[in-house]
Amino acid sequence: MIGKLKGTLVESLGQTGLIETSGGVFYEVFLPTPILTGAMPKPLQVYTYLHVREDALILFGFETHKEYDLFKMLLSVSGVGPKTAYTIVASPFSPGIYEAVSKNDVEFFSNIPGLGKKTAMKIILELSQKMKDSFVLEKMFISDGDKTVIEALVALGFTSQEARKVLGELPKEHSVEQKITSAIKLLTKKG
Repeated sequence: MIGKLKGTLVESLGQTGLIETSGGVFYEVFLPTPILTGAMPKPLQVYTYLHVREDALILFGFETHKEYDLFKMLLSVSGVGPKTAYTIVASPFSPGIYEAVSKNDVEFFSNIPGLGKKTAMKIILELSQKMKDSFVLEKMFISDGDKTVIEALVALGFTSQEARKVLGELPKEHSVEQKITSAIKLLTKKG
């Protein structure tokens, strides 16, 4: 198995790049956009995952071992293939994935292209077990009233994540209006 490549990125081909090793061998590797942009040739070292299919051998490259570990964790989720896992890891949102899983935040994954709600729920469920976080199914579903609270707070200039976070601190029995008022007070105190 190819675990790490050290060489020079000599060409960019869409989502892949050609890495030339010191031995003169060129490897075609899926690479994150930040690596693929900029002047070439570019010296680099990447951790790699070799995906073996009946008709192809595909290399995926990662800047850090943490990204590589996250990729392997995502592959263990049923219904998540290597291209989907790589899209998640290579997205600019990837640093927030651990937090999104720990908070059961399905909406976070909607920012990642090609990821549906069902897949996001599977990812949260299975990764939370692997990460030993507590998984709370109720947190994945939001009532219509709570959706209204979030929409109102976003309309007032707060982020969706801030609104969702503060919503968890509010008493469930409060009316929509009471929740909005309390949320504004809490959010303005924090700011």
